Parts: sequence; C-alpha cells; structure tokens
Amino acid sequence: MRTLERIGGKILRFNEILGEMAILLGQTFYFFREAPRNIQSIMTQMAIIGYETLPVASVMAFFVGMVLALQTGIELQKYGAQNIIGAIVGHSMVRELGPVMTSFLVAGRAGSAMAAELGVMTVYEEIDALRTLDINPVRYLAMPRLIACLICVPALVIYSDCIGIIGGAIISNFHPKIFVSYSTYYDSLTAALKLREIGNGLVKAVAFGGIIALVACYVGFKTTGGARGIGQSTTRSVVWSFMLILIADYFLTRILM
Repeated sequence: MRTLERIGGKILRFNEILGEMAILLGQTFYFFREAPRNIQSIMTQMAIIGYETLPVASVMAFFVGMVLALQTGIELQKYGAQNIIGAIVGHSMVRELGPVMTSFLVAGRAGSAMAAELGVMTVYEEIDALRTLDINPVRYLAMPRLIACLICVPALVIYSDCIGIIGGAIISNFHPKIFVSYSTYYDSLTAALKLREIGNGLVKAVAFGGIIALVACYVGFKTTGGARGIGQSTTRSVVWSFMLILIADYFLTRILM
C-alpha cells in the first residue's frame, strides 16, 4: 500500500506541476500585449540568450557538421555514393541535429542561468517585493524571457544549420577518403533540401524555445531552501528541459512528417 501511495503521490504531483506550468504559460501569453513597453528587457534577454551563445553554438555546429560528414562520407564511399553527402548533412542538421543540439545548448547555458537568477530572487524575497510594489512578476520577469527565447532559439538554429553545413562541406572536400567538391556538395544539398523541411525545423525551434523559457521560469519561481535549493533548481531546470525537448521532438516529428 505504501508503494501504491508513493506512486499515486508522484502522479498527482506530476499533474499538479503540469497544471501550474500551463497556468504560468497562459499568464505569460496574456502579458504579451505589454511587450512594446518592455522592449529594453526583451532586448537584454535576447543579448544574453542569443548573442552570448553564438561562440559556443559556432563551435558546436561546426564540429557536429564535420563529424556527421566524416562518419557518413566514409561509409558512403564504400558504395560509391559519397556524392549525396551534402543531402545527408543538410537533412540531418535541418531536421534534427540543428534544433535539438542548439536547444540543448541554450537550455544548459541560458536556461540554467534564468532558473538560478529567478531562484535567487525568490529565495531572497525579491519576488515578494515586486508584488508589494504592484509589479506582476510574470509580466516583469517571465514574459521578456519567453519572447526572447521564442525569437533567439529559431535564429540560433538557422545559424547552427548553416555553420554545420559549412563544416560538412569542408571535411567532405579536404578528407582524402571522401573528396566531394564544393559544387557537388552544394548541388546535392539544394536538390534534397526543401523549404518545408526548413520550416519544420523552425517550428521545432520555436516549441523548444518556449519549453526552455517556461521550465526555467517555473523552476525559478518555485525555488525554496536557500543556496542548496538554488543549485537544485538549476539542475532541475536543465534536466526537465532536456526531457521535454526530446519528448516534444518525437511528437512534433510525427505531426510534421
């Protein structure tokens, strides 16, 4: 009976968390109408989420594209089919690796920072102080972060896709066992990659950006327990974001196929 009680308690708590996150999302969407009055806050968050992530995203995407081209190119060379390597790298980056890897990067770097920042404000009662001043924390803190994520994550995904494709082209052209010219690589890429697939990747990026911001804000607002609780909230934000991104990726892939 105790085991069943624990399982039931976990299920109830999970449903409670989903409900609270849905309420937070609804409140944040409601305050989107206040976005023009909070441009400065949104731009600040965009700089933190987008601009400051560019160097790490560049390295990640470039080497992911190179590794992808290297592994697939050597195998395709055995069958004399290395000319289609551009299509494989393009499809892989645009459909899956670009959105998922970039979202993981943003969740680990920016999402954890958002959760920690809001967690500190919650623990040290700065959130309560905002309410005392008649400032809604969702409008002042969550809304700019959600809008910034919805804009910056798709932009970072497009950038990562391009860098990954360039990395794949370089390794395909210079590796002696593969050697595919830039023109052949480009022709294969453009013949296989359609506008719909690029759009599907951006749909995923928007959804993943929303997940990152929502989870980080929710976890930050629910932080308790001082410094230890802040550390736990930061870890929880990253883990939940990763899991929800993978779950959303599966369902979005099924819907968009």
